[in-house]
Amino acid sequence: MKKLSLLGFSLFALFLSCKQDQKTVSTAHNNNKTALSLDKNAGIINNTNSPHVKLKSIDIGDCRWTEGFWAEKWRIAEQVMIPHMGEILKGDVGHGYNNFKIAAGLKEGEHKGFWWHDGDFYKWMEANMYLYGVNKNEDIAKELDEIIEVIAKAQQDDGYLSTPIIIRDDIDPFTNRRYHELYNSGHLLTAACIHHRITGKTNLLDIAIKHADYLYKLFVPIDDSLKRFGFNQTQIMGLVELYRTTNDKRYLELAEQFINLRGTFEIVDDTTTKGYPIGDMVQERVPLREETEAVGHAVLALYYYAGAADVYAETGEKALIDALDRLWDNVTNKKMYITGALGQTHYGRSSRLDKIEEGFIDEYMMPNMTAYNETCANICNSMFNYRMLGLSGDSKHGDVMELVLHNSGLSGISLEGKDYYYSNPLRKINGALEYEKMNVEFPERQPYLKCFCCPPNLVRTIAKSPGWAYSKSENGIAVNLYGGNKLETTLLDGSPIKLTQKSNYPWEGEVEITIDESKKEPFEMMLRIPEWAKGSTVNVNGETIDNVVAGSFAKIERIWKAGDVIKLEMPMNVKYIEGHPRIEETRNQVAVKRGPVVYCIESADLPKDTNIFDAYISTKSILKPTYRPDYLGGLTTIDGEILIRKNKSAGMYNEVIQPDFKSYKTHLIPYYAWSNRGNGEMTVFMPMVWNE
Repeated sequence: MKKLSLLGFSLFALFLSCKQDQKTVSTAHNNNKTALSLDKNAGIINNTNSPHVKLKSIDIGDCRWTEGFWAEKWRIAEQVMIPHMGEILKGDVGHGYNNFKIAAGLKEGEHKGFWWHDGDFYKWMEANMYLYGVNKNEDIAKELDEIIEVIAKAQQDDGYLSTPIIIRDDIDPFTNRRYHELYNSGHLLTAACIHHRITGKTNLLDIAIKHADYLYKLFVPIDDSLKRFGFNQTQIMGLVELYRTTNDKRYLELAEQFINLRGTFEIVDDTTTKGYPIGDMVQERVPLREETEAVGHAVLALYYYAGAADVYAETGEKALIDALDRLWDNVTNKKMYITGALGQTHYGRSSRLDKIEEGFIDEYMMPNMTAYNETCANICNSMFNYRMLGLSGDSKHGDVMELVLHNSGLSGISLEGKDYYYSNPLRKINGALEYEKMNVEFPERQPYLKCFCCPPNLVRTIAKSPGWAYSKSENGIAVNLYGGNKLETTLLDGSPIKLTQKSNYPWEGEVEITIDESKKEPFEMMLRIPEWAKGSTVNVNGETIDNVVAGSFAKIERIWKAGDVIKLEMPMNVKYIEGHPRIEETRNQVAVKRGPVVYCIESADLPKDTNIFDAYISTKSILKPTYRPDYLGGLTTIDGEILIRKNKSAGMYNEVIQPDFKSYKTHLIPYYAWSNRGNGEMTVFMPMVWNE
């Protein structure tokens, strides 16, 4: 096994100058093991004791999808998505597990995959943990223990753990930030906390604590050469979760330091020594607390914001939440696609003229065909909004979370659960892009992506979605997501509550929630009324509830008893949606949306040899929803007539003539379901013909 060297004598001395020696850390951890095993706070985000959170997480396993849309997606994740992904990552294609075996000295070979492949393997492990939290399949727990044993052998004596550096002989730790060591760290720490909460075991948590102690020694106090390393900020979320799990404040201190470091040092325009573009690309031009605009790589930015939200939950620093509110507004109202997707371009420049990749460009600059919208960025948008929902209690964050889940999140995976998209454009035109010359975009979903960060991020999100469905208010329950499920949890005062939710949402707007068990004292039920659901009604046991306002939580506080029934009815009208006037690519075009679901039209639903840009929407068209249980996995299409333009022009610029349209009966499908019927064209936005 290679003996890793450090960055020179100065860093070697830094490693030895820990504020708390290893013996003290080990003793503290050993003394805390009993407390850890008895910890009953087992949320996806363990924020039960976080002082600045209004809506707290339910415990993992408290909610189970039972019927309908999300029950089916969760079933596919359990039976296909996650097992199939495991075959990839444990085999010679994904090679993630092999890297750990090689680093542990259990297998010969070279490291394969990108620098961040460890983190993607941890995400797959985390997805399995959420499955186990619900189905209690002991085969999952047994396999995880076997994997954890290998990871423990791969970890270095000082706590360092990143397989590319361990395996290779020509690289030292933390000498180039493109090695993504802290990205790997963050997903390790998060997975370890989730594993402990679900199983009560500390085998992975022990590895995480040892690694976090290594990071604390390395970064506190920090050497100048390391100040720019926290650019792919998963480690902030991981450190906060570890703090919540162990009550060791050093981890919160370190998490906050990674926020404080950004934008506080002079940037030299030289990427050769640190690897990875500088400036806005990695959010280092402006300190977070002063930032006014989402810039750079969208995934790096949203992980950063989500981590900062976790830190605010513990510290309550006003400057931090003010910055997050500003950034949320900039992202949501000036740079987010109608599908909830983020990251307008593959390559471009920020408003400050820094070169960026896979990220944000100018406000309202929203291309459709070349929209990058990395699946990870979309998922990170939902992660950030889930945290902001907890901090603020404002339903607008639940709206964005739901939008992503039903559209730009699920579009990253095929309906059967085995093929993946990295980018998620809103329009595809055959022959317009030379995919062979591009890095990660493909005309169809792929069985494996060399950059494999998105697929495990998506499946772990589906697996943990029951944990996002509800939150605990100060004295009650908030309903964040709708769909058939059962909830068995306790309120914050410890009293048990059981609910049954029945709904065919998002295909229907009727939701029925039955109180199966509750305390005798009054408490509140909070129902998120989406912004699009104007005209919604709520009644309890047939009695209408007042003050039901779209874009807020409808709060019902009363003495509840078993058998009480809450009924919510949300209008599910088919709506035409236009973009902001400054979005030039959608001028005089509309998208079709029903409830939280955005629709598109594909070549498969047009006459043969029809170009997608010859499809028009007419204001005379009557579009009706039709539920098709056996079509594309079961979904609602929007049926009606569209117009096909026949006398099209082929030149760069052409004299305007009266268009010749032909009416055509067809249907639109949900955006997430596109590209499941072979290679073809697709568009979300279509030009509208305004007929008198």
